[in-house]
Amino acid sequence: MDYAKLKAEITNDPLALGYSGKTDEQVCALINAKTRSKHVELLQPTQILNAVVYAEWTAKTATQQQMIWNLLGMGALNPWGIEATIFTSVFGAGSATITALAAMRVQTISRAEELGIETVYAGHIAEARAY
Repeated sequence: MDYAKLKAEITNDPLALGYSGKTDEQVCALINAKTRSKHVELLQPTQILNAVVYAEWTAKTATQQQMIWNLLGMGALNPWGIEATIFTSVFGAGSATITALAAMRVQTISRAEELGIETVYAGHIAEARAY
C-alpha cells in the first residue's frame, strides 16, 4: 500500500469526496466506490464481435462486412482510434451496435484504482492517517 499517496488523497480530498470527519470505514467506502470513469485502451476482437447486433450485421454489404473482418483480424483494437470511426461509418452513429460498443469503451473504476493503489481497507485508512 502506498500510504503517502493514500494520506495525500484523504488529507487533500482533491475531488471533494468528503473524507473529512468520516470514520475509517466511511472513507474506505468512498474511496472504493465505483464512481469514476476510465477509457478502455484496447478491446479484443471477440468482445467487439459479441457487441455486434446480428440483424445489423446481416444488413451490411459484403464489402462492409469484409471491412469489419479486416479490422477484427488485426487483433486488439483501440476503441478511441480510427477503428471506432470505421465501425461508426459502417454501422451508423445511432445503431444498437455502436451504442453497445460505445458503452464498452468506458470502464467504471474506484478512486483507489484511479490512484493506482489496491483495494483500500479500514486498516489502511487508519495507517495512512497516522503516517
